[in-house]
Amino acid sequence: MQDAKHISSLVASGRRLSLHDGVPLDDPSEYRSVVGALQYLTLTRPDIAFAVNHVCQFMHQPTSAHWVVVKRILRYLNRTSTHGLFYKPGSLSLMAYSDADYAGYPDDRRSTSGYCLYLGSNLISWSSKKQGGVSRSSTEAEYHQLAYTAAAISWFRALFRDLQLSLSYPKLWCDNISAISLASNPVFHARTRHVEVNYHYVREKVVRQ
Repeated sequence: MQDAKHISSLVASGRRLSLHDGVPLDDPSEYRSVVGALQYLTLTRPDIAFAVNHVCQFMHQPTSAHWVVVKRILRYLNRTSTHGLFYKPGSLSLMAYSDADYAGYPDDRRSTSGYCLYLGSNLISWSSKKQGGVSRSSTEAEYHQLAYTAAAISWFRALFRDLQLSLSYPKLWCDNISAISLASNPVFHARTRHVEVNYHYVREKVVRQ
């Protein structure tokens, strides 16, 4: 793929891969080897985390359609080989962005969720993964990820506390109005009884600030 045509985007807009797309590969070992290597690359390239997580879902039975998407990732990496993370001194403040792709997988309708965590202007932690269960609403999917992101923030706060470094109150951003309302206003809880009790971890964190 070194001399393949470069491409500026990781995935085609609106494209949803399915288990049944394409025909099964005669030898899936190359697919698994390449995707496994891409998983390691996400440790330093957060921009490919979502796309790599997507193709990882088909490791057990990859098809020609899945292989096309993997090659697209390689073409993107060929174009962006000089990209990387740049760290510089800054403020000791934590800020995280949380999001979820509601019912994004056509085969089981599970959501993909992710977060980016910054210390000042420096990206220090990120994640993109498929949720363990099916959410009945976008609010539930987003709130589930809020809880996961809040837990990540708490871990880093505890780490900095052990290092005797003082942090200002962290900020957690979400683009779902219902999830934000649920975290800040307990009146909304009666409307979301299908949301698991442990999701209210976020509400507890908000109250303790």
